[in-house]
Amino acid sequence: MKFDILTLFPGLFETFRREGILGRAVQQDLVTIDVHDLRRWSGNRWGQVDDEPYGGGAGMVLQAPPVLEAVNEIVSTGDDPPVTVVLSPRGRVFDQAFADELRQKGRLLLLCGRYEGFDERVSEILRPVELSLGDFILGGGEVPAMAVIETVSRLVPGVVGDPQSVVEDSFTNQLLDYPCYTRPAEVEGRTVPEVLRSGNHAKIRRWRLERSVEATVTRRPDLIKKSWGNYPKEIRKLIRRYDPDLAESLE
Repeated sequence: MKFDILTLFPGLFETFRREGILGRAVQQDLVTIDVHDLRRWSGNRWGQVDDEPYGGGAGMVLQAPPVLEAVNEIVSTGDDPPVTVVLSPRGRVFDQAFADELRQKGRLLLLCGRYEGFDERVSEILRPVELSLGDFILGGGEVPAMAVIETVSRLVPGVVGDPQSVVEDSFTNQLLDYPCYTRPAEVEGRTVPEVLRSGNHAKIRRWRLERSVEATVTRRPDLIKKSWGNYPKEIRKLIRRYDPDLAESLE
């Protein structure tokens, strides 16, 4: 999987791409992350790539020409052209299914906005995929880009040591994850549930599924409503146990 990042702040990605699971994936050539400084395409000695908005108003806007030139040059490199993604509050909200769609593209070019965003002609000309982390405002697209890279990379075979941990992650099956425990067995009077120490894998699996469904019903009923039609009978039965009114409203 290859990621290209176009940003005004390339230094933000230096530690990010060296540490942890992602850093190992980069070292093993499972993931490639190339960071490009937008100011390289400024066309002036000051490296300026923004200007005041037409019509007035607060803030500055990233100019279209340097962005378009940068994208054209980056796209021309490598064997496979990337899918261009703009991190934008007006984009499709990012989730696990969206991450898997992007993973299948093989190469992504992530455009990180700043200030008041990009000149609208960037979107009109490039027709990029627009992606949002949610209904809140950040200082720029760098943090969302990191979230996309981290999430998509985890889906690349070999990046996560135990593939089963990816399968069981929250949201993979549209349920929150079950609680996890490790040593010591007791902490301030609170003990690990006995079933997890029983060695009975069938009972452990059932306990984990029940806790997963219970957590989702209690904390994220919106996920239940969104995914009801895709749940198998076993999960629907558990949902009826924990919230019969919610289940009835969806049947």
